Amino acid sequence: MAKLFLQQPEGDQLLTELAPTQPYLIGRSEDCSICIPVEAISSRHAQLTPGDEGWILEDLNSSNGTTVNGQTLGKAILASGCQIILGGQVVLLFIEEPAAEQASEPTATEAQQPAAKKGRRELKVQGASEEDLKLVKAMSLRSEKIRAEIAKVIIGQVDIIDQVMMVIIAGGHGLLVGMPGMAKTTLCATIAKVLDMEFKRVQFTPDLMPTDITGTEILEHDPVTDKKSFRFIKGPIFTNMLLADEINRTPPKTQASLLEAMQEKCVTVGNQTYKLDAPFFVLATQNPIEQEGTYPLPEAQQDRFMFNLWVDYPKEDEEETVVKATTVAKSEQPQKVITKDELLQLQAVVRKIPVSDHVIKYAVRLVRATRPQDEKSPDFIKKYVSNGAGPRAGQFLVMAAKARAVLEGRIHVSCSDVVKAAVPVLRHRIIANFAADSEGLSTTAIVERLLKAVEQPDDKDY
Repeated sequence: MAKLFLQQPEGDQLLTELAPTQPYLIGRSEDCSICIPVEAISSRHAQLTPGDEGWILEDLNSSNGTTVNGQTLGKAILASGCQIILGGQVVLLFIEEPAAEQASEPTATEAQQPAAKKGRRELKVQGASEEDLKLVKAMSLRSEKIRAEIAKVIIGQVDIIDQVMMVIIAGGHGLLVGMPGMAKTTLCATIAKVLDMEFKRVQFTPDLMPTDITGTEILEHDPVTDKKSFRFIKGPIFTNMLLADEINRTPPKTQASLLEAMQEKCVTVGNQTYKLDAPFFVLATQNPIEQEGTYPLPEAQQDRFMFNLWVDYPKEDEEETVVKATTVAKSEQPQKVITKDELLQLQAVVRKIPVSDHVIKYAVRLVRATRPQDEKSPDFIKKYVSNGAGPRAGQFLVMAAKARAVLEGRIHVSCSDVVKAAVPVLRHRIIANFAADSEGLSTTAIVERLLKAVEQPDDKDY
């Protein structure tokens, strides 16, 4: 029996049970089988039709479009757990429950199916509670609210906001690269406020010392006992979100003071190790054009950053809005959308979400294809790349894909989620050679070309 649910922050609402003998017309008009009176939906928006291979969803040339699991479609066969968004606003969940006699154990025919097809079954989140799943299902609406609150301060930059959210949900760290005045610092501070996190900013300069970040021990005298003792004064790293502003302006020994905190979530001073409060993130910024008097991050430290985010110029209409909004008094402030505890809960759920072998194989295939020494890598990689990405890139691809699914209210991960994460995960892990530099070929262009060259796994790969 197939069912269609309407996803709302307070929980899922059953719209209808789908009888396998008739089609269903979805739209705003009252004569539709499933009437949803929302202005963003067309009067006759989409149609659900039963078929031999399952339920088929077809967009009826609607004005605001239909997406399934984040992909815009004209027509698609639905699998159980698919999330449908109508008109960019109404979120539906399609669930198809197996018959009781089929749920006990797979038939002989099912046992003979290739692993790729088995992986398309509905996934169960092992160890996740009903509260966890309810929180994930509500995230697609909450994500829209988060964007709306951030938009009170940040105009445009929708992709960057989504990518920073993916980094945070996955528990990683982000490196934001962009020209001066692109609101990188403001973006980080706004996101911290919307997500109820303590925020601290450190301006990295050539004279900054490691203890200016981690903290230091001071010698104190007790006038009562006349004894002296050391007391640790915590540095700005003891926060939830640390903004390392212009991280490449400080020497390597100060840059390296972040490494233990980024990897181990703790700080060691002297013989004592101090645990950082969760959640903890480092967002660092860099200026891509000014290299005089700077210290480029070592490749090993760049690899600790999950995403390399390129903050580009705003569009013309967005820039007009920025100038208009920032040259007058403004009182509107972003509001908190989710609590710190809910954020930690989301991070835990991301770890629990299973990923099919199909998606794992594609992520690993992409990473291995960046290495010119690999016999299966494309010819242009051998020509333009001196060193490719390491295993950490594959881990981050999968974690980012899971985070994207959670932000869209899904508990299943597809190869399209990996594709969306590929550029920010791989571009700072690929080292282009002189041939690429001489032809003006950036690592971003190499990754985009790689996505077209590397095929997703199919039945022959199992």
